[in-house]
This record gives sequence, C-alpha cells and structure tokens, in this order.
Amino acid sequence: MANNQSVRRHLDAFTRGRIIGKLEEGRSVTSVAAEFGIAHSIVSRLWRQFQTTGTAIRGFSSGRPRGTTPADDRYILLQARRNRRQTAGKIARHTTQATGRPISRFTVARRLHGGGLFARRPVRCVPLTPAHRRRRSLWCREHRNWRDNEW
Repeated sequence: MANNQSVRRHLDAFTRGRIIGKLEEGRSVTSVAAEFGIAHSIVSRLWRQFQTTGTAIRGFSSGRPRGTTPADDRYILLQARRNRRQTAGKIARHTTQATGRPISRFTVARRLHGGGLFARRPVRCVPLTPAHRRRRSLWCREHRNWRDNEW
C-alpha cells in the first residue's frame, strides 16, 4: 500500500471492553490510547459512545435493515419448537399476525437455521427399485424353508 493510505482495522469486542474498563477505573483517555497504541480520538469516541448508549458494541450500518427484531426471532423459534410440524410459511403467517409486519417464509427459514432448527423430511425406509424388489423376493423364496439354527 502507498504511504498516504491507511489500513483500517476495527477493534475487537474484547479490546473495546478492556479500554472501557480502564477508563472506568479513572485512567485518562490519553494514557489508555498510549497503552493500546491507538489514536486519542478513537478512545475518546469509544468512551463517549459508552457513556451515551451504555454499550461499546460496534454498530453495523451497511446493508439492508433486518426485517425482524431479536424478539421476533425468539418468537419464530418458539413457534417452531411448540409445533415441530409447522411449515416456514405457516410460522411466517403467525408472526405477521402477531407483529403486524410482513415477514416472508424465507426470512423465517433463515431465522430457524440461525437458531439451529433445520427442515428434515422423515424417511420411513430405504426406497427400493424394482430390481431390489425382485432380488429380495427371490432371496426370500430361496430361504423360506430355513430352520432357526440356519438363520
């Protein structure tokens, strides 16, 4: 990279917590910035954010806003766990009625996937081809007169 361009690295949540902890201890912004090797303005902005919002979590602003709130996500998971046979479309309709905001079945499927619930088709048996059936029937006819000790 050229000298006039800077590489932007965001602070991870653990480091942010450590910085806030040191500031809460009563240390100055300048001394904390020097200790972590970052700019004074970064520590100052982080401290101001913590004082106004009560959290130092980095907010994500790019991309489309989520269609569901964390409470909606919990409601979707609860509906799915209460009735395991409900489809994503049916859960979407229930959630739309409960919240008043339209939610698609694809959104519900993503939230269920995020919550560890996945769609499964119950398999009752191995599907047999006509050739399998013929061979099984032939084997059964050949072995129908076996005694207990031969099995």
